[in-house]
Amino acid sequence: MKAFLRKIPFYNQAVLPYHYFQGVTAAVKNGFPARKLHVIGVTGTNGKTTTCFMIWQMLRHAGYKTGLLTTVAHGIDKLSPELNHMTTVDAFTLNQRIRDIVDQGAEYLVLEVTSHALVEFRTLGIPVDIAVFTNLTHDHLDYHKTLTNYRNAKGKLFKKAKFSILNADDKATSYYKTLSRNYITYGIKHGENRATNIKLTVSGVKYSLGDINIETKIPGEFNVYNSLAAALVGQKLGLTSQQIVDGIKSLTSVEGRMNLIDEGQPFTVIVDYAHAPDALEKVFESVKDHKGKVISVHGGAGQRDPSTRPIRGAILAKNSDIVIITEDDSRDENPEQIAAAFIQGAEKYGKILGQDLFKELDRKKAIELALNKAKPGDLVLILGKGHEKTILRADGPHMFNDTEVTRKLLRSLYGS
Repeated sequence: MKAFLRKIPFYNQAVLPYHYFQGVTAAVKNGFPARKLHVIGVTGTNGKTTTCFMIWQMLRHAGYKTGLLTTVAHGIDKLSPELNHMTTVDAFTLNQRIRDIVDQGAEYLVLEVTSHALVEFRTLGIPVDIAVFTNLTHDHLDYHKTLTNYRNAKGKLFKKAKFSILNADDKATSYYKTLSRNYITYGIKHGENRATNIKLTVSGVKYSLGDINIETKIPGEFNVYNSLAAALVGQKLGLTSQQIVDGIKSLTSVEGRMNLIDEGQPFTVIVDYAHAPDALEKVFESVKDHKGKVISVHGGAGQRDPSTRPIRGAILAKNSDIVIITEDDSRDENPEQIAAAFIQGAEKYGKILGQDLFKELDRKKAIELALNKAKPGDLVLILGKGHEKTILRADGPHMFNDTEVTRKLLRSLYGS
């Protein structure tokens, strides 16, 4: 029903007063709990969750009791998995969780903030001490309609923040500078605070930030950016260089983000949440030095921007030796039609259905197909759902987790 309503012209704008009322009511009912915390809000298309985890772990490692609210999990020390397929939850749930974090004695809150949440007043009444911008790429245009609207929606976070930390290598930063009260910038090519002497490995990244040597245990050039942002948050909050270095290095993984799956198989398997064009590009960029064949498993969610489907199909084809198109959260859309758009994009890039391009709409069978096709030294990338614990079909949610399914299949294949 909600998907149907969203197709009505100007529906999103028409319901804004309702969202505003929800935001005010939720904040008042819970006593504006966020006012008792130092809030670090992180927004952007990609990298939000990992950046949040890096900041949270860095502060915890330094001895500060810190709450976390992200796409993947929420809590303080013992995190609870986020079962809703959304990043910033509704205003009532959000304020209740913040109140719980306050009641447990937290000093800080690291909050992952989406453009939807900002437009729909879910974060109303939450003061932001530090706002972090990761990047802005093509995503969520089913909701925002234009990239400019999407950019402007995220800008609401920087208007309310006391201080902003902005990615100077992203062109949207020039706009966010005009909204920010005070800011610093970071990047690899541009910015006041740049990463130098960068070394990328399959097990993480190393680089220098001035006289600080940063090391992460999560691979990918994008984690240079994520950890740079986290390090600057640490500096702004007065952490020592050693606290920053040790804290970032102590984060060993983030569920569903470049997770290596090892069950003794003679090839590499990685599970990642990447589902937007830019995120896919970055995953492939991070594994570009792999010597064996690349086999990718990916699909598209229903009720989400359909214009990205052929684009993602082309990205998969360009960067993979074998592409397997499968289901994602199809919801009430026809999975065949969703897959057809991906196949169209892959075929335009030269893939041939039945040879190096396959369609298997049962996600478990698609993963099994990829594992069976993998030879020693190959790389299997299972992309799109990452940490999620369910898959949403027309008849509702079904329990499904890429990591668990993949591990079970590998154990059955390799007897470990």
